[in-house]
Amino acid sequence: MGDMPKNDAAREPAPQRVRPVPRRGLLTALVLVVATIAVVIVVQRAVHGLPHWLNPFHEETKDRSGPVLLQSIRDLNRYEAASGNFQVVVDLEKDAKFLPSSLRGKRTLFVGNGSVDAYVDFSRIASGAIKVNSDRTSATITLPHAQLEPTNLDTKRSYVYATERGLFDRFGDFFSSNPDNQQQLYVLASQKIQTAAQESRLAAQADANTKRMLENMLKALGFKTVAVQQPSAQ
Repeated sequence: MGDMPKNDAAREPAPQRVRPVPRRGLLTALVLVVATIAVVIVVQRAVHGLPHWLNPFHEETKDRSGPVLLQSIRDLNRYEAASGNFQVVVDLEKDAKFLPSSLRGKRTLFVGNGSVDAYVDFSRIASGAIKVNSDRTSATITLPHAQLEPTNLDTKRSYVYATERGLFDRFGDFFSSNPDNQQQLYVLASQKIQTAAQESRLAAQADANTKRMLENMLKALGFKTVAVQQPSAQ
């Protein structure tokens, strides 16, 4: 019986070379994130088209406010002489520094409607500001200039006209507890209307209306000559 060849008994399979696997973990994670955002946006739009009784995200408003409490009463010693109605379009844009607006950014067009009242404060009339002659036929009155009330923004007639949002902002607004917060838009619109009122003729018109009112009232009381004057604006 012959001996087995030693070469066959000692033969072992040659080791295989392992090729390096490319690192695709970061790319895969990015694709998953983008796909998740896209799915959420599609689901959000589809859910919003459902009737409210089928929509799991439908919100019901319940008013649990307490009673209104009267805190104080004060007398008004002033004459409401004029009122101006204003409209402004607020164009507010927020961008990320290193991202395109299609991914991160928001632009809102807001139409604000409001009014500003102008009044003359009679409590500021100084002593001796009203002079009447002895036979009560002539009167001279010195009045302070009209002042402007803060802007009264009409929230029922103010609205968001258009909104453009990046992909990440849409995703964030979906989970936000208050995505429609318009407080900053209200403040900006009120400030711009107040500035426009100060630059308009609203206060001058209020001064003219107050003079006319006092002249007509005193002449109806028997005064033949009535002079209403105001110190030069400083």
